[in-house]
Amino acid sequence: MTRYLFLALASVFAMTCLAGTSARAAGDDLVIELKTGKVVIKLRPDLAPKHVERVKTLAGEGFYNGLKWHRVIDGFMAQTGDPTGTGMSGSKLPDLPAEFSQEPYKRGSVGAARTQDPNSANSQFFICFNDSGCAGLTGQYTIWGQVVSGMENVDKIKRGEPGSGTVEDPDTMVKVYVQ
Repeated sequence: MTRYLFLALASVFAMTCLAGTSARAAGDDLVIELKTGKVVIKLRPDLAPKHVERVKTLAGEGFYNGLKWHRVIDGFMAQTGDPTGTGMSGSKLPDLPAEFSQEPYKRGSVGAARTQDPNSANSQFFICFNDSGCAGLTGQYTIWGQVVSGMENVDKIKRGEPGSGTVEDPDTMVKVYVQ
C-alpha cells in the first residue's frame, strides 16, 4: 500500500512539475518573422508587465502582421508598430503608463516608442542596433524585451534617411506571434 501511495504521489509531483514548466515557458517569447528570417524576443514582464501584456494582446489579435518598419536609423534603432506606417498612430487600446527601469539599453533591447509624454506608449516599439546608440534611453523609455536570437535579421532591416530615419518602401513584419 505504501508503495502504491508513493507511486501515486510521485506521478502527481511529476505532472505538477511538467505543468509548471509548460506554464512558465508558454508565452515567454515574441516571434517576429521577417523576410530574412525569425527574430525571437524574450519578454520581460518583470520590468514592464503592462507593456508585455499589451504586446501579447496585439500579437494575439494579429495586429502587428504586415506592419512597416517606418523609422530606421542606422547605428540607433528600427521602429515599427504603427498601423498607418507613419509613426503617428497606434492601436485602438488606451495608452500605457510609463514603466521605466534602470535596465540598461543595449544591442537587441526592445523598448516602447512614445511621444514627449512619458505615458503615451501604445503599440509602437523599437529594437536597438547597438549598445552605444541606445544607452541614453535607459530610465526614459520602457524596456519590455530583449532579442535572444535573430539579431542578424534585425540588422538587415532597410535603413531610412539619415537624421529622420524615414524609410522609403520599408520592410515589414510578415507575422508576429507569442510562443
